[in-house]
Amino acid sequence: QVQLVESGGGLVQAGGSLRLSCAASGRTFSSNAMGWFRQGPGKEREFVAAISGSGGSIYYRNSVKGRFTISRDKSKNTVYLQMNSLRPEDTAIYYCAADDSQQTTVPITITAYDYWGQGTPVTVSS
Repeated sequence: QVQLVESGGGLVQAGGSLRLSCAASGRTFSSNAMGWFRQGPGKEREFVAAISGSGGSIYYRNSVKGRFTISRDKSKNTVYLQMNSLRPEDTAIYYCAADDSQQTTVPITITAYDYWGQGTPVTVSS
């Protein structure tokens, strides 16, 4: 059974940092794209960042560029999201996702991902 388990969320003041982790189990995703999405209060789920299977292609939504960094450790079957200079508008539940295919492009849409974690909450106070 495939599982994605996020951790690292919490409460932080504006300007602070958090590092989210997503550990996959049940199969290896070393050749698969993985991504982070978030859903803020009263909002739809949105793309945050994604990384290709090789790690050579990375995409971010514009509002997090320069502040967030996605990375992966294939040996641990884990993907990370380092979040710096956090803003109140970053408050959301953050979800990890994995693409079942081995496409070379990096998907940024919700429907492109096949496996999802349960989410970890991030609250940024002003």
